[in-house]
Amino acid sequence: MRVLHNRISNEELKRRLYEETEPRKTVSFYQYFPIADPQAFRDNLFIQFEALKVFGRIYIASEGINAQISVPDSRYEAFVQTLYAAAPELNGIRMNIAVEDDGKSFWVLRMKVRPKIVADGIDDPEFSMERRGKYLKASEVNEMLGKPDTLVIDMRNHYEFEVGHFDGAIEIPSDTFRDQLPMAADMFADQKDRTIVMYCTGGIRCEKASAYMLHKGFNNVYHIEGGIIEYTNKAKEQGLPVLFKGKNFVFDNRLGERITDDVIAECHQCGKPADTHTNCRNQACHLLFIQCDECAEKHHGCCSAACKDIADLPEEEQAVLRKGIDKGQMIFSKSKHHPLRKHRDEWKEEQHPELS
Repeated sequence: MRVLHNRISNEELKRRLYEETEPRKTVSFYQYFPIADPQAFRDNLFIQFEALKVFGRIYIASEGINAQISVPDSRYEAFVQTLYAAAPELNGIRMNIAVEDDGKSFWVLRMKVRPKIVADGIDDPEFSMERRGKYLKASEVNEMLGKPDTLVIDMRNHYEFEVGHFDGAIEIPSDTFRDQLPMAADMFADQKDRTIVMYCTGGIRCEKASAYMLHKGFNNVYHIEGGIIEYTNKAKEQGLPVLFKGKNFVFDNRLGERITDDVIAECHQCGKPADTHTNCRNQACHLLFIQCDECAEKHHGCCSAACKDIADLPEEEQAVLRKGIDKGQMIFSKSKHHPLRKHRDEWKEEQHPELS
């Protein structure tokens, strides 16, 4: 019986990836459509994608598919045709090509069946994805964002918003998308007739959010087609001003792609302008945080002195210390109130009063 999942170590897979000489494309796509048998759909695609050397993360659910992948350039068209043939609803779907890409975003193919392709917390049986907000193309986005009556709502997490967002965008201050949905509806409950533009990284979250807002009685809801990625590509192709500022956070090995030269975030350790996300080198912590080059050198890529001391130990000793530790959401810490921010603010006030 054929094994339909990876059984090779990450270290070996990474080594093979970096030995590849052919360029790869990093692509994201999604589609909301009914899948009667998600497991069978997943297994069939896995066999075909594995043969094409597709790497990445793909989620399948009864409500559709959500994927971030990379594929060798020479096999890209074969991959597209394979996807189109998998279901009528996938024929001709939009492919979001990465804005900034070194082709090393993924090193293994992981395909999972999940209850939903986006965890939304919605349990209302009356909710439906059939009624969604209207798509906005790049030129329409620029026109709409310039109108004073438009509410621009960012449906991403705090650490994404922090390094880049549209001018005038409103952050929904919650740690998860499932919490953001009711919070967004509550925040603007008295403005249901205003024009609302929602956006996210590649479109999947804001498309569901637009349907949710309509479900909650909002009347004029739009969302950016293809999210930040498609908007940026089309704006640049068409010579339009790019109104998104800074970096677009992405959930792969790159941790971000630069959209404009603006650096709108700051180092979480010293407060200097910075927007490079990194994971703490102490694998027992692995916290995602923003670190400038100076602090990376000073702290050896760690988020604290305690983590630096651990990370500098021999690997055997680190493995003993890691045993039984659950890193949980520390990999992508979403909270504005993480203790590292307190240390950052104290350091900033003491060492760099001019930045306070």
